[in-house]
Amino acid sequence: MHTRPYTLAALAVASLALTACSSGGTNEESPTAGTSDSPATSESATAGATAQECLPVPGDQLVVLEDDMELQNSDNIIPALNADAASQDVLDVLAAVAGALDTPTLIELNKSVDIDRQTSEEVAEAWVEQAALDIAETGDGSLTIGAANFSENITLAEIYADALDMAGYDTEVREIGNRETYLPALESGEIDIVPEYAATFTEFLEGDVETAVASGDITETVAALEPLAEERGLVVGEPAEAQDQNAFAVTQGFVDQYGVTTLSQLAESCGGIVLGGPPECPERPFCQPGLEDTYGIEVAEFRSLDAGGPLTKNAITTGEIALGLVFSSDGALATN
Repeated sequence: MHTRPYTLAALAVASLALTACSSGGTNEESPTAGTSDSPATSESATAGATAQECLPVPGDQLVVLEDDMELQNSDNIIPALNADAASQDVLDVLAAVAGALDTPTLIELNKSVDIDRQTSEEVAEAWVEQAALDIAETGDGSLTIGAANFSENITLAEIYADALDMAGYDTEVREIGNRETYLPALESGEIDIVPEYAATFTEFLEGDVETAVASGDITETVAALEPLAEERGLVVGEPAEAQDQNAFAVTQGFVDQYGVTTLSQLAESCGGIVLGGPPECPERPFCQPGLEDTYGIEVAEFRSLDAGGPLTKNAITTGEIALGLVFSSDGALATN
């Protein structure tokens, strides 16, 4: 039996601190994410200095350029569990979910909730049925799945609950709040499982804003995360391919006109890019400085807009800017 979500009003406090920029349209760049030390290659820097000016190309379809040099940390979806709830049967169910969940799927799930206005409960139930997960009915007992108070995380919690229902567990979903609120509940066993974001969770548990322990490599990030989780009485499951992290988008028309699909190709082909994003982007290592230092992208002008919100997305589609910071799982990235 799956008990549907309710909000613990007394616990839902503060703003979210989940992803490198938090998820589900409420993201802001994590202050614990560290800095980027990857220098731009001389080839990219030289190419950027001599490349053509690539003007913005208006269009309705947003396209994320591949972060092929791993500027962003690996914020893959990963379940975090209280160790007492982390039986092999439970981990196997969550691994089945992870194996079926990639970023395009997460984008479609978010579109269904945030744009098409379906409920997270409805979307999760339909996805679990369609995914045909290979789950053995070996479960027994009850489990409480916590969720942060934004739509993507609630949908993921509902998916975990539906999958665990299939295995024979009685599940309940609780919408709690931000990480500072739900982590103590997870550690105490008040909740058993919560959907997390690998790199941001790693940096949060490590706690030193001057030291970056997560990276763009998910295997390395999980290796850093596991002992940090163990110190808190927690276990992490298998990460999904799905990620919710900073990304940089252009229009499909821009891709077609200039023939770029990666940030490295952008650096090689285009000079004088007009970039848009949150006001702090020119100072944040995972935003303008990272594009310039890691990729050698030449930013001719920066437009102060918002963090992956409607101002930035509208500026891309209307041709005000060529390149904008978005979030990699935004439902607006769904193919039209």
